[in-house]
Amino acid sequence: MRDQTGELPDWLTPGGKRYFSADAAYRRQFGRKAVKLPLDAGFTCPNRDGRKGAGGCAYCSGAGSGDFAESALLPLDVQYRRQRERLAGKWPGAAPVAYFQAFTNTYGPVERIQAMLEEAAALPEIAGIALATRADCIDGEIAGRIADIARRLPVEVELGLQTVHDETAGRINRCHSFAEFKEGYRLLAGRGIPVCVHLINGLPGETKEMMLETVRAVSRLRPHGVKIHMLHLLRGTALGAAYEARPFPLLSMEEYIDVVCDQLELLPPETVIERLTGDGKRSGLIAPGWTLRKKSVLNGIDRELRRRDSWQSKRFSEEGAG
Repeated sequence: MRDQTGELPDWLTPGGKRYFSADAAYRRQFGRKAVKLPLDAGFTCPNRDGRKGAGGCAYCSGAGSGDFAESALLPLDVQYRRQRERLAGKWPGAAPVAYFQAFTNTYGPVERIQAMLEEAAALPEIAGIALATRADCIDGEIAGRIADIARRLPVEVELGLQTVHDETAGRINRCHSFAEFKEGYRLLAGRGIPVCVHLINGLPGETKEMMLETVRAVSRLRPHGVKIHMLHLLRGTALGAAYEARPFPLLSMEEYIDVVCDQLELLPPETVIERLTGDGKRSGLIAPGWTLRKKSVLNGIDRELRRRDSWQSKRFSEEGAG
């Protein structure tokens, strides 16, 4: 098995994952398993407060993707302690990473962002920080502050992109363009800050080729990491309400697995695959029901890659990212 350079990725071992998993990357970085502990620093988003739009992204719950975080009313050290206690039994000895997951964590005064980062860096036994945000909420000063913290401990910034197609972005109320995304990405990557890009498959109106074009465009950026989710429709969201009023086509589990395997083949070998399926609260999920079967989805991806005798980066190329 060879990629287009004639070399095998060094993480590709017999019987192992055929993609560069987050677990493998963390074990290289920290020498042990690492776990992201979701925290809520109480930020909002520019497409919620009226600066760019209202209501947030059409698929986003009222928790701003922080459904599994602690309450923002609690001090960060209390949130962190509770999350560590909750996860200690499942992953004893894992390296804790403070994960600011809810809403847009660089949308606010730079002094507030700096204080949040400093407080996180001082948490006991902290191994690193993961910061979820939007690319249009990154400027040179904020990127510089993040880079300062990153000189002391590992910091990764997660940018929500979902799709490179601006027409789709308009339908989901993302309220920023792919060009704006690339500028925010450049400000971070240019300072050596690892960036993980979030993508969603199955957005309304998107074809398989559009989903693959999103990955080709992202691959050309050579991101540190990628998270790929299936669109899941939740109660209390604009897209969930639209689906209940007039259902639109959703990917089946088999279609999703096929798309993901094609996308993995197009990604660079060094890009960490941080997620290949999304989580939504069972009580709030409208559709598709199969997204609750996380293990089945992941096992299906593994089987399909083996069936194809394929792996991440098999069709990646420097010139065209596939």
